[in-house]
This record gives sequence, structure tokens and C-alpha cells, in this order.
Amino acid sequence: MKLLVTGSNGFVGKNLVAELKNKGYTQIFEYNRESDSSLLEHYTKECDFVFHLAGVNRPQDDKEFMEGNYRWTSELLELLKKHNNKAPVLLTSSIQAEKENPYGTSKKAGEDLLFSYSKETGAKALVYRLPNLFGKWCKPNYNSVVATFCHNIARGLDIQIHDPDVELTLCYIDDVLEEFLNSLDGNETKDGDFCKVPVTHTIKVGELATKIKDFIKNRETLIMPSLENKFDKALYGTLLSYLPEDNFSYHLKKNEDDRGWLAEFIKSNSMGQIFISKTKPGITRGNHWHHTKVEKFLVIQGEAVIKFRKIDTEEVIEYNVNGDTPEVVDIPVGYTHSITNIGNGELITLFWASEILNPEKKDTYWVEV
Repeated sequence: MKLLVTGSNGFVGKNLVAELKNKGYTQIFEYNRESDSSLLEHYTKECDFVFHLAGVNRPQDDKEFMEGNYRWTSELLELLKKHNNKAPVLLTSSIQAEKENPYGTSKKAGEDLLFSYSKETGAKALVYRLPNLFGKWCKPNYNSVVATFCHNIARGLDIQIHDPDVELTLCYIDDVLEEFLNSLDGNETKDGDFCKVPVTHTIKVGELATKIKDFIKNRETLIMPSLENKFDKALYGTLLSYLPEDNFSYHLKKNEDDRGWLAEFIKSNSMGQIFISKTKPGITRGNHWHHTKVEKFLVIQGEAVIKFRKIDTEEVIEYNVNGDTPEVVDIPVGYTHSITNIGNGELITLFWASEILNPEKKDTYWVEV
């Protein structure tokens, strides 16, 4: 198929073109403000489907709303009509089309124009009244509160909240893309005369800001946010896409002693924590047991022996492990255990513990294996 995407360098357009390419579409006509206007003549003659994403959101003069959201649509449809091209046309409108403001009025005019065109020509019209969108590549300090909050909070800048209790309806860009690809296959989600993205999320402005701030604190506390629900996972991924390019990394606290060093990596209130250590040859770590906390040991470099002894017996169990053969060793409760570097070089071990270390209740009891 030959696909025409107007507004191809905008937020939705960039994401859509990238995903169309991922899906194997190679004949994509990308059209935007920088394109030679004569190209549209060719594109409207050849295309098999139109994603009409171009529009105006924040003009300097309200008159530009009608110019960008109505007249531009009119020119596109006239060219399709000229070439007798009855390709389906997907139009991105806005929930603002239900309101009487300059932006909403221009969007409503564009909708009506497309519906009239559809009745006249028989071409399929797919009109999506989109709520507030969020995701990677959205322009901050423009028309997306999520993009603005993520951009500013990631840089330690102030954000403006006039009413924290205002409720937002948000839609993640990946859900938009999935729906648009379904519409391309003729499987759009209908909502009366309109189409809709079936997955949306509601959240108060104040709650959104708090959530993003807590996410960014992860770099200091190491406590990962819960990513159990789809919205939090999408929001966390979006936040990281707004990190300054010179601030993708952060340092961990390195706890050093004569044995080597150990650093905590990731903590989770529901999944415990991950830490890593480097141990010198001949050195032993551990010689303790737990009532409730369990662990997993994974040697990723060097050679080690992991020893266990149930605290009420004298039998010692040994596991020899090395970094060339990844092998996870579970550490059960009630067994005192240790790990010793038996190689000639440094031993690097990755550990997981089922709970975050609580200095006031360590659940760690020192007993030699």
C-alpha cells in the first residue's frame, strides 16, 4: 500500500511513520510544512490510505486555526476528489471539537468537511476525537501537560499547577498507533459516527505531577516505581525519554572494604532489591542466615564456591559456580550461607534479595557455615 501521512514531522506523525516502517510499509508519502507543495498533487493521486494528522494547535493568531485545520483539510480533499481517489481518510480531531472555542470550532469544521466529502464520494471517513496524548517525541511547553511536566521535572525546573484536582483524560501514543494500524486493516473502533482509541487513562493534575516526581527520585533512592499497571509503565518510559542527553547515567554508592566492594542497584517495595559485588581472590562473603528473606546469587565473572548449612545440622552443602556457565543459586531461609572467591582474579556477583534491607530489622544473623 501507498500511505500518505500529513503532519509527518509532528508528534503523532513521527511515531506513526516509525511504526509503519517497523511493520514493513515502504511506500510512505511523508508530507509536512517543509515539504514542496507540489508533492501533494502526486501523493493524492497515488495513495491508498490517508493519515491526515496535520493541523494547528498553538497559532499566534486565532485566525490561523481555520487556516490550518479547515482550509488545509479542504485542499487535501479537493485534490483527492480531482484524482477520483477514494482512499480512506483518517482525520485526527480533538475532544475540543465539542467546545465552542476557536480551536474546537476549527476542528469541528474539519470533521464536518470530511463527513460531507465521504457522503459525496463514498470514500471512508475515520474521524478520531483524541484526548490529551503523551509519549516520546512530544514537544514540551506546547500543548501536552505530560511532556511539559516530564521535561521540566527531569531538569529540576518548576512546573505550574493552577488546580491540582483537575482531572485529565490521557491516551498513550502506542495505543494510538495500535488503533491507527487496526483502522488501516479495516478494524477501527467505532463510537457512533466517530472512531476512538479504546484505551485511555484518567488522572488528576496534582497526582500526575507527584507520580512523575516520585519516578525521577528513583535515581537517588534506587526504589523503582511500580510498573504493574499499563499507565505507570507508559508514563515512566515517557519520562526517561525527556532526560537531558548529558544526564542519562547516574552513579551508585560504592561500599568498599578490604574484601572488595558492593553497590545497591535497584530496589522495589514489592520485589526486593538487586545489588552487585566485586570480591578479591580468597575472600569470603556471607556466613549469615535469614528467617524470612531469601536471595539469589549469580556469578557473572570468576569462580566461586557457595556453601550452605542448615543451622541445626553440621552437614555442609557446596555449589561450585563460575561466570562462564551462568547458574543461579537460591538461598533458602534457615540456612547459613557464604560465597568464596576460589579463582585467581576478581569475582563479580549479582545478588537479588526478596526485601529491601531495613537497618532496624535486618533479618540477618551471623553464623559461620
